[in-house]
Amino acid sequence: MIINDIDNGNAFEWGNTSEDYAKYRDIYPQKFYQTILDLGLCKDGQHVLDIGTGTGVLPRNMYRYGAKWVGTDITENQILQAKRLATEAGMDIDFFTCPAENVDYPDGTFDVITACQCIWYLDAKVIAPKFAKMLKPNGKFLILYMGWLPYEDAIAGKSEEIILKYNPNWSSYGDTVKPVYVPDELLQFFDIVNRMEFLVDVPFSQEGWHGRMRACRGVGAAMNDKQLAAWNEEHMKMLMENAPDNFMVKHYISLAELQLI
Repeated sequence: MIINDIDNGNAFEWGNTSEDYAKYRDIYPQKFYQTILDLGLCKDGQHVLDIGTGTGVLPRNMYRYGAKWVGTDITENQILQAKRLATEAGMDIDFFTCPAENVDYPDGTFDVITACQCIWYLDAKVIAPKFAKMLKPNGKFLILYMGWLPYEDAIAGKSEEIILKYNPNWSSYGDTVKPVYVPDELLQFFDIVNRMEFLVDVPFSQEGWHGRMRACRGVGAAMNDKQLAAWNEEHMKMLMENAPDNFMVKHYISLAELQLI
């Protein structure tokens, strides 16, 4: 995948890191899911479409709350992992490989559409009218994000420095608490009815944080074998010298709830 505004237009491929993604990126705290439930979304028989589902983290974790989920992703390896994990857990979730811009369902199919960690990858001019048509009257589009805070968390900051050493084109460094991105094109079809940002501490082991970093866009999805081997060695060395066996990493969660006009 190449997007001009991301990583200076350098290519990345999520399929290269799907195994790590499946193992290490299921990390959202319960407060993340409870916030969605408190909005009255993704539960109790609602029909929900999860765009950019990756390995199905959102639908798999919210499955027990009673919604009927569909998950789509542009990357076949991500969907293969999502299907495997859902099958192993005995979950009936419909996962399929498709770019968000090509997803096509009859008008009024879904109560909710979710986009977690992916809104900036989507062509807003295409998805805005398409998502609006696929939603039922008063349907909701929920945009979700969780990011670590490198200026407030020393381990996160050191991890970013090592990523940039081996992949200076990576552009997602230096995050701070801010509202999640809502493309202007969506506002032709949706009203923003709720925004929120809040802090969370997320627990990791050394292995878990190392895997989480390797599964990010700037590392496993973008580095060649030589870069990745050097990154692996230096990042693990940094953790052994600076982090206990188990520790917390400061994150924030940001969401925007949009309602169909």
